[in-house]
Formats: sequence, C-alpha cells, structure tokens
Amino acid sequence: MEFVHIPVLLDEVLASLDIKPDGIYVDGTVGGAGHSKEIAKQLSEKGLLIGLDRDPDAVKVASERLKGLPAKIFHCNYDEMQTVLDELEITGVDGILMDLGVSSHQLDTGDRGFSYHVDARLDMRMSQTGLSAEDIVNTWSEAAIAKILFEYGEEKFARSIARKIVEAREIQPIKTTLQLAELVKSGVPQKVRREKNPCKKTFQAIRIAVNGEFEHLERGLEAAFGCLKPGGRLAVITFHSLEDRIVKKQFKKWCTGCICPPDFPQCVCGREPEGELVNRKPIVAGDLELTMNIRSRSAKLRVIERR
Repeated sequence: MEFVHIPVLLDEVLASLDIKPDGIYVDGTVGGAGHSKEIAKQLSEKGLLIGLDRDPDAVKVASERLKGLPAKIFHCNYDEMQTVLDELEITGVDGILMDLGVSSHQLDTGDRGFSYHVDARLDMRMSQTGLSAEDIVNTWSEAAIAKILFEYGEEKFARSIARKIVEAREIQPIKTTLQLAELVKSGVPQKVRREKNPCKKTFQAIRIAVNGEFEHLERGLEAAFGCLKPGGRLAVITFHSLEDRIVKKQFKKWCTGCICPPDFPQCVCGREPEGELVNRKPIVAGDLELTMNIRSRSAKLRVIERR
C-alpha cells in the first residue's frame, strides 16, 4: 500500500516535545508514521512510542514502518488513549502529539471520497465505518445540512448550497464526489466560481460532521492532558481556524489560575494553573518548508506543558 506522508513542522515538533531517550510518547494520529518514526528513532530500548489511528490503512502502514523501533501501534481514536495506556499499565507519558485533520493519504486516495477533484463514491469516513458523506447529503434535512456548512465550513452560501442538494436528491440520490461538487458550484454566484473552486468549505464541513472531528478533539484534548506526567508536553497541529480555536481555548483554560471576580480583594477560589504554554504564539512553517510542502501553509503548532 502506497502511503505518502510528509510530516508537517517535523523539526519544530521534535524540539517542542523535548524528547528523552527513555521517555514514553504518544502519537494520537500516527498516519504514515512520519512524526512517529523520527520520535521513535530518538528513543532507547527503555523508551516507547505509542501510535494511535482510527484509519485501518494508517495502522497497517505505520506498523510496517515502525518495525524494529521501540513502538506499539493501536487501532483507535486519540480520545481513547487512556484506555490504551491502562492496557499497557502505563500511568503517565512524557509527551503527546496530535496532528489533526485529514491525512495526505486520505486526500490523495480518490476512492476514499475526501477530494472534490476526483470522481468517487461520497464516503469521507476516516475509520471506514459508520455514517458516510453519502448518508448526510441524502438523508439530513436542508436546515441540518445548511447548519454544518455554516458552522463547520464557515460557508456564507450554506443555505443556497443546502437547497441545491435537497432539490437534486429528490430527483436522484447523490452518490459521488463530483455530483456534490457540481451542486456546490450551482449554489454559489458565478463570480465566486470564477475566482476559485468553491467546494473546499462544503467538503470540509461534511468531512468534519462525518467523523465527529470537533467532538473527538474536545474529548481527545482532555484525555491527552490527563495522561501527561508533570512536566510532560502536549503538542497539537491544527489546519484550520475552527480547530485552532478549540485548542487555543482549552490551553488557555489549563493555564488560568484564579477565577475570582476582579473586585475581590484576594483570591478565595484557590485555583492554580494546571499547565504552562511552551510558546505563547503558535508555531508556523518557515519559508523552506512552505516551498517543499504546500499543505504546511495552514498548519499551526501549539504546545503546553503540564505542571
């Protein structure tokens, strides 16, 4: 199986995790093992890299690529990492990476249904099980479709696109990516179609809904921070503003101490910060990486250390 994976912000991730040779690290989205392999190569026989992924293709490929290294791979979502650590009788880890969003392999494999450039069955399931994109566009109400397009895709033409989808499925089911792409184009003004391909936001929104990405992210952040040892670090790479907003908000919560009203003369809540930001601003790709990997252009890396 060909699984091309160029790890984004690799050097920055390795530096941010401050890898110890005998440490235990988790890659919550192991993908093609690009980050994982470089982390595992820095570990001694006493160290361990635990790779997790909901995509069975990724699990198979990562298992092959990490052979001979101190690594174990599991087929599960990152919000289940506590269960994995319990099975391994590990009480805490030194670092966790969560590289969010759709992988290069998923985008480039046309029959997975993530791309609006290739005609394929509407699927978009990272786990290859459960609710599909085809289910959403053919069974959800017009209001529900418009809601996810607006909230998850920040699509200002959400209502008109949802209307086109519902009108089309009354004639025949919408089964392919290019069918959906044409409906999206018909739901936006001609000026928008001339300026750029208007499908990105709709496909992003439906993908997020299919995979429950935001719900998994919120649970996954809580699970990950809870699995860190004191001094352990959580590094999260996001690829769009909605993901980054969730991560930024949660990191701020962990770094906040006293929550007493500002007019109180002294603190009575006793709340102490649970974490500390490693970098106050998100880390982004440099010019060299941007020229070599176009998908790094929207990547942001945020890192927090548990107290």
